[in-house]
Amino acid sequence: MCGGKAKFKAADTRNVLSVIGHIDYPRRRYHCPSCKCGTIPLDTWAGVGERAMTPGARRMITLAGTSWPFDRASANLKEFSHLDVSDDTIERVCQEEGQRAQKWLQEDDTPVQMFQQAAGEVEFSADGTSVNTVEGWREMRLSTVLKREPTAPAEPSQWNDRVLNEATVRLSVCAMADANHVGASWARLGKRLDLKREPVVHAIADGAKWIWDQAARRLPKHNGSWCVDIYHVSEHIHQCGRELLGEGSATQAWADERMEVVLAHNGPALIDRLESEQPAPAEAPAKHRAIEKLLTYLRPNRDRMWYADRLRDGQTIGSGQIEGGCKHTIGARLKLNSPRWRIRRAERIGALRCVQASNLWNQFWSKAA
Repeated sequence: MCGGKAKFKAADTRNVLSVIGHIDYPRRRYHCPSCKCGTIPLDTWAGVGERAMTPGARRMITLAGTSWPFDRASANLKEFSHLDVSDDTIERVCQEEGQRAQKWLQEDDTPVQMFQQAAGEVEFSADGTSVNTVEGWREMRLSTVLKREPTAPAEPSQWNDRVLNEATVRLSVCAMADANHVGASWARLGKRLDLKREPVVHAIADGAKWIWDQAARRLPKHNGSWCVDIYHVSEHIHQCGRELLGEGSATQAWADERMEVVLAHNGPALIDRLESEQPAPAEAPAKHRAIEKLLTYLRPNRDRMWYADRLRDGQTIGSGQIEGGCKHTIGARLKLNSPRWRIRRAERIGALRCVQASNLWNQFWSKAA
């Protein structure tokens, strides 16, 4: 409206979807003689929008659509709440809210304030999981930054049994993009969260080269503490043992001994041990190849395997958080029923799942209200 005095034009009744089903309510239309604009104040106040839904109904529909395939969400809404909504409508609402979630995660101050007010040391992690799209299988890359208080010091023998403290705050984002675009988003996120002011920023991930290359370029260097996931290291050690000794107790004993070295004396000690055990290619070619394969994985991660130090300081040495996120935040919805997504639509659903995983669902919808 231009600010002129609006005049009553007409009255009618509108049917809208609410959390208790479809309801009719009377409303009035007004228009401005000066600018010829029209308005329906009650619609604006109620927030029903063009789809004739209350904010509460949109929230329920979005939760259903991000939890189940759209056809199942339609059936479940009817069963749980007697809401009769088609799967096409659920998809459209989820896409609209997903687009809003992408912008909200990138621009709203609420996640930033919650992160900065939380206690604990910063942990950053990233990984990817394949999603079927109309352009073929594409990797949805999930990035998570959280804060966690250090746990009690642990001995090397306790590495797989200790219970870490729960995160005090978590923020997850996702995108189907190349490494440079994802890394650039880390730099923007780090700037928003002011990570350069944090005492330490732990980066925990598997051995994927793109992650560590981008972390070195985009994350603060002066307070960085990098750690390659101990479970991936363990997998490579056990695989080497199988190639050397086959299956059996001897293989397990060989792997356990080298795991003890890396956990008690850090990664460089294990690399030195393996290099001393490696025979010349002409002497034992198969053994040389097996150990060289393991060393090829370990050498680039030499300065990311300070496990004894991290256990002593009560810090995490595994990337289970991000791998679980890929499985539960992304895969649990985007891989249901083997759908083929358009990339932008998958990213929007992923953004809503990230809002949920970040425990920001209520804050996100409070802005909508």
